[in-house]
Amino acid sequence: MEVSQSKPGGFLPPRSLLIGMAIGAVILFICATVRHWLFQSTALDLGFFDQAIYLISQGEYPRVSFRGFHILGDHAAFLVYPIAIFYKIYPSVYWLFFIQAIALAIGAWPTWQLAKQTGLGEKESLTMALVYGLYPLIFNINLFDFHTEVIAVPGLLWAVWSARANKWGIFLISLIIILASKAVLSLTVFMLGIWLLIWERKRLMGLITTGAGIAWFIITTKGIIPAFSGEEAAAVGRYSFLGDSVTEIILNLILKPQIVLGMLFTLDNLFYLVLLTAPIIWGIWGKAWAMAIPAIPALFVNLVTDYLPQKDLIHQYSLPILPFLLLVVMTHWYQGSSWLKKPRWIILWTAIAFLALGKYTYFFGRYWHHWGQLANLQTAVSLVQPGDRVLTSPHLAAHLSHRPDLELAIEAEAPFDLNRFDAVLLQTNYAGWENSQGTVEALAQQVSQDSAFTPEYQENEVILYRRAPSIP
Repeated sequence: MEVSQSKPGGFLPPRSLLIGMAIGAVILFICATVRHWLFQSTALDLGFFDQAIYLISQGEYPRVSFRGFHILGDHAAFLVYPIAIFYKIYPSVYWLFFIQAIALAIGAWPTWQLAKQTGLGEKESLTMALVYGLYPLIFNINLFDFHTEVIAVPGLLWAVWSARANKWGIFLISLIIILASKAVLSLTVFMLGIWLLIWERKRLMGLITTGAGIAWFIITTKGIIPAFSGEEAAAVGRYSFLGDSVTEIILNLILKPQIVLGMLFTLDNLFYLVLLTAPIIWGIWGKAWAMAIPAIPALFVNLVTDYLPQKDLIHQYSLPILPFLLLVVMTHWYQGSSWLKKPRWIILWTAIAFLALGKYTYFFGRYWHHWGQLANLQTAVSLVQPGDRVLTSPHLAAHLSHRPDLELAIEAEAPFDLNRFDAVLLQTNYAGWENSQGTVEALAQQVSQDSAFTPEYQENEVILYRRAPSIP
């Protein structure tokens, strides 16, 4: 498709967009902060990243203690290393909320650029930036702890824009950021290269991108991840019906298509596709679906698994799909095939979709679950010493992750060896993620009966047990 080239001086966003992105970033940061303050964040994935990045900033080995391996053994997310520079200034989990909010908000800028490049006018391009900002996944993922792939979202948008505009510097930086954010995005990069090569006729860029995607996929899945984790790439277990390794899964995708087809055509997948397209349904109909080709890997892995968090607008798994859906929509709008053509009607539909699918409603209900014990939780957390080896519940772990030794009091880890810990912090009336009330109560009883521990703080069903100092 022919696209217009950006005019000189038209790279920087207009004042209205700058103000909108600033307001969006502030709102996202405040929402994530309040959620964490209300003890709604969890060990996975906020505590996971916070512990590793903190340890990197302190010059220590970044082993995520409750997972048992180096941070790179998860998704080879090398972006954690530059993020650790912020922790050098001051070690705080709020840096992650800040970085995530900025990354998600700034995606409106390349969206606006892409819309202009596609041929839309200024008003229409600004409308597309708003469509991006109010797409429910953007707000919702900000409430789900922290994930490095949020930084890949503007990276993907910039990669497409810069490839079309022949801006090699921005293009190569974007590729590096995308690949460094999560290993599986190498598949998206590979397909982006195919798209550039065949549909955009960008031969050199396409070959480089395709090669980089293939090479990084092999390096990460066969080298980096197994070397740092001692096991197969993360999430392989979600595709166990196809094999026990990345190689087996790939082979069976080819050799056993009947299994794949059986997993694709389900009601869960139909509902997922409805969710994914509902906010932009007005613009998905037309002949520009080739624009979505780079989204195929992410969409496919979400459809072929039975792991339901990969089929919603709450978790991070749909993020690599969004930039290319937007590209489809803006192209159809430019071509005149979209159902809605007036910005005011598009804005109205976008607002309705956000009100229907955005999880801002959590702030009016589920996020206040701990309100009656909030002061007690804050006090107990403040009494835990920096050098303590801690056993605690997942929803408390992200408040205690600045230490090398932190373990989760979850059902999968029972029975617990209390000799490994200096402090045990529990909220006995709350089970939460990957737990049962029986596990929490059994652990509380186990600690209370252990003569090596005494309750340092006990109020309103929040209990901090501390190992008694040994007598010389």
